[in-house]
Amino acid sequence: QVQLMESGGGLVQAGGSLRLSCAASGSRFSINTMGWYRQALGKQREWVATITKTGTLLYANSVKGRFTISRDNAKNTVYLQMNTLKTEDTAVYYCTVLDNANRQYWGQGTQVTVSS
Repeated sequence: QVQLMESGGGLVQAGGSLRLSCAASGSRFSINTMGWYRQALGKQREWVATITKTGTLLYANSVKGRFTISRDNAKNTVYLQMNTLKTEDTAVYYCTVLDNANRQYWGQGTQVTVSS
């Protein structure tokens, strides 16, 4: 079983920045792919970004050029640097990982609120 601990959410003005972190622990299996999703109030959860163990980066079009995903494999931690935030980025952000047994785990979510 993998536990995911997220941090870094909060309230920021439009145009500002936030950095989310998510640390994975508790599994004897290696962490493979790590990523972020988000869910705005009244909307479905949507994919934001993914980083593979070898460093391949993928981004949703809505965040490309503004968000940067990275990871520290030694710490089993994934980060999401969010710049030039917009009000439409307001959502609960969820960390997710796949271990090398292809099991998926989710964090509890962290609120990001962007004010105008």
